[in-house]
Amino acid sequence: MKNEDSFSYQAEIEWTEGLRGNLRFPKLPTLEVAAPHEFQGPGGGWSPEYLFVGAVASCFMLTFLALAERSKLELASVAVSAEGKLQKVSQTGYQITEVSLKPTVVVRRIDDTQRVERLLKKVEQSCFIAASIKSRLVVVPQIYHKQIPAYPCPAVSETCVSVFH
Repeated sequence: MKNEDSFSYQAEIEWTEGLRGNLRFPKLPTLEVAAPHEFQGPGGGWSPEYLFVGAVASCFMLTFLALAERSKLELASVAVSAEGKLQKVSQTGYQITEVSLKPTVVVRRIDDTQRVERLLKKVEQSCFIAASIKSRLVVVPQIYHKQIPAYPCPAVSETCVSVFH
């Protein structure tokens, strides 16, 4: 990838009917957008609220994956759940005031759990979408290491009972 300081992304939206439209991007599938029920829309389409929260979540995950790859961190799985809080703010109208992210990261080695914590802190500072918005970002990580089931139970204690008889 060539190192550049500026990139450009295009989108076009065309009204179809009521509070619906088609959102198009070059070389990507069209998205049907619609106002949500809360704003007297038909629902059933991608709304700006969902796209906003999805942009924050996807940027966070993709930034984490890029940093993890560069750090040669062995991942078993990564998922990020996100929730955006839309509030009416006096004199400005509705705003997404907070986005809560709950990344769940499973690493292959228990020794890597602390590395994940450090990488997640870097992601908070590196995710360009989070840096581009004025919403408060709250990150509540869950970090696990992948455990391989063993049979018979490893001799850890006398209370280990096998479910296989």
